[in-house]
Amino acid sequence: MLKNTKKNEERIRRHKRVRKIVNGTPDCPRLNVFRSNANIYAQVIDDVNGKTLCSASSLELKLENGGNIEAAKKVGEAIANKCKENNIEAVRFDRGGYVYHGRVQALADAAREAGLKF
Repeated sequence: MLKNTKKNEERIRRHKRVRKIVNGTPDCPRLNVFRSNANIYAQVIDDVNGKTLCSASSLELKLENGGNIEAAKKVGEAIANKCKENNIEAVRFDRGGYVYHGRVQALADAAREAGLKF
């Protein structure tokens, strides 16, 4: 239990360090990724106004197993489609302190393939 707490604290520290650099504006909002063991979530955020412009998650898509790479790909496609509906073409990718590997990478690649630029 202590090991998991320490890992999450380190992830939060990395995320804060990255957030000093990566900011979302109305022209180019921030695509934030959060993953848990069971699900994966993505939000497009305008940090200037403090608004979430659109979001997608494996819970929202009602996937059978929301914690695998296939679910991350579907969430990436869903967030890209929602961005197109809201006339958002380009975003800044915020990996949330996670390593750019596995589910995070799959979500990013699927969003790029669906037409989102970052």
